[in-house]
Amino acid sequence: MRLPYPLLLLAALGCLFGCSESESSAGSKKVIGISIMTSENPFFMQLANAAKEEANKHGFQVKIVSGDKKAETQAQQVQDFIADKVSAILLTPCDAKLVGAPIKEANRADIPVFTADTGCLDKDAKVVSHVATDNYAGGKQAGAAMIEALDGKGGKILILSFDVAQSCLARVKGFREVIAAHNEANANAKIEIVAELPGKAEREKSSRATADQIEKNGDLVGVFAINDPSALGAVAAIEAAGKAVQIKVIGFDGQMIGKQAIKDGKIYADPIQFPKRMGRMIVQQMVKYFAGEAPQAHIPIPTSLYRKADAEKDPELK
Repeated sequence: MRLPYPLLLLAALGCLFGCSESESSAGSKKVIGISIMTSENPFFMQLANAAKEEANKHGFQVKIVSGDKKAETQAQQVQDFIADKVSAILLTPCDAKLVGAPIKEANRADIPVFTADTGCLDKDAKVVSHVATDNYAGGKQAGAAMIEALDGKGGKILILSFDVAQSCLARVKGFREVIAAHNEANANAKIEIVAELPGKAEREKSSRATADQIEKNGDLVGVFAINDPSALGAVAAIEAAGKAVQIKVIGFDGQMIGKQAIKDGKIYADPIQFPKRMGRMIVQQMVKYFAGEAPQAHIPIPTSLYRKADAEKDPELK
């Protein structure tokens, strides 16, 4: 029997939201709205796609959008999720402070909010569960790697930061503490942090910041960058200045581009993250929540220091 046009239209709209053949409507599934910081960084896409795969295993529908590093864009996306009456919201915040307002809007709408990677710094905003890399410990690993790369010698180094992300603040904190401890124990080989500049977690901006600092400090010996795009931006500036042998770079993340650069000798080491594991784990906390169980409020995931020797054995690299 041919359906009337309005019913055909409703059925088509339902399928746009991922309705399977065995389901009569989109409303039969829980829907998770995911807003990531940016789609330009493979890390966030891996996290979101892993979350989607895990969600699909449990019969959930997923809608993924990108905030494009703009807090106002992400806030609008949360409002859209609320209007759509999603079952839960997963955020990797564009701004750890400003994300508090849209989270509180979701709280008022009784929609549970979960976060991954970067958290929320607004104490009045309620987040059910947060899964993230142990960024503070990872920052300490990065500090140890810098000391190792400099082979016990001191010198001037640069930090390329991204202070709107809680995760990156923790990385820098851990890094600075290890360098400070080294300096206390090695008065004759102190490592001087000459600047902490905003690389914006981007290659181009990090390259310009590094180039400016090389002009001011021609004897720079190291750069710690809070992610792989920033590290590769630093590498570009260092190579353009002809200082690839002099300046050692420590990155963070363990993206394929970073791992390949480590194998090629452009980056010394990375504390690597596991975004796919994070995506799966945060959805598993949602499953607990929907089942009436108590999710873990915070799940830290350790990093692993990845050097050239690891890259040489990595089957995924060319």
